[in-house]
Amino acid sequence: MRILVTGKQGQIARSLAALASEELSVTTLGRPDLDITDADSITRSIEGARPDILVNPAAYTAVDKAESEAQAAFAVNRDGARNAAAAAAAAGLPVIHVSTDYVFAGDKPAPYVETDATGPTGIYGGSKLEGEQAVAAANAAHVILRTAWVYSPYGHNFLKTMLRLAGERDTVRVVADQFGAPTYAPDIAEGILVVARAALAEPQAETWRGVFHMTAAGETTWAGFAEAIFAESGARGGPSARVEPITTAEYPTPARRPANSRLDHSKFRTTFNHALPNWRGRVRQCVAELTMHHASEIR
Repeated sequence: MRILVTGKQGQIARSLAALASEELSVTTLGRPDLDITDADSITRSIEGARPDILVNPAAYTAVDKAESEAQAAFAVNRDGARNAAAAAAAAGLPVIHVSTDYVFAGDKPAPYVETDATGPTGIYGGSKLEGEQAVAAANAAHVILRTAWVYSPYGHNFLKTMLRLAGERDTVRVVADQFGAPTYAPDIAEGILVVARAALAEPQAETWRGVFHMTAAGETTWAGFAEAIFAESGARGGPSARVEPITTAEYPTPARRPANSRLDHSKFRTTFNHALPNWRGRVRQCVAELTMHHASEIR
């Protein structure tokens, strides 16, 4: 199987690249070679890589900055998503597009299912929702995977930020009234491959198409996530700190965060016979990976 992945430096792209093998060719491209805001560059990249499927995790993810840079956010998350899906369609390829829990308002008392009404409260979520709609309109052979609270040994993410802060202070104040499932990017990559294989095995089937939620099993708060990170790091002699739980109101941000980022992944599990592992074990794995191989990336 040959896959082409956008957003070369992103957590999901790097996680997919790490899975490459004799049976799996993974080409990851980013700017300037592949710029999803430039439709021609996507077409050229497809022609060069000759993939069986296109995976698009590339996104404008600066949630707060998006509030003052709406044009940039929509250029990538809506128009870029459309470009990627359309280029894949023109080449006769299915597209797997990665989206987010931010398409929801976050005020539902239970985990969100795929058919729940969307209602983004900020520019980032709005741009990602319009991106989903653009992908669906541009390529009938599409899968939209919504995930949340992504972390990994790569790039910038909450886990690495917590480890950096723990190296600077004894106490870290963390929001304790927002709920979700910390999801390990390498697990997302594995899930994407499961979807890709299903799409290529039965290209005419309808079962694998559409919107699916794909997050880790279990749930916690940002404060609970931080406590787990510090416990694992401290056990390995790494940086650790005390967590001071605070409310969202005590940590104001330009963009409103969803109070509920929990996504029900039953549809994904049933359709693809695959489920992502519990988040706690993966925190342990990620901290160990950083300790052994990526310590220099904690900054």
